[in-house]
Amino acid sequence: MMDDTMFVNTMWAGHWLWMFVIAVVVVVPAWKICQRAGYPGWLGILILVPVINLFLLYFLAFSNWPAFKQGGRDD
Repeated sequence: MMDDTMFVNTMWAGHWLWMFVIAVVVVVPAWKICQRAGYPGWLGILILVPVINLFLLYFLAFSNWPAFKQGGRDD
């Protein structure tokens, strides 16, 4: 039979692995969106913070993007 501590340790490691994967899947697109909008890419990390992520989305949706003010798009 499997030892209980081994099962708990395995589940703990698996949990953090999935959390890391989800964070990467969410942060990378947010980082790119912030850069293309003309804002620093590190603002994309704020997507991981509860409630702040909603402010970030509304800010990006309704603000005037500096990239469009400069006349160039970073495609």
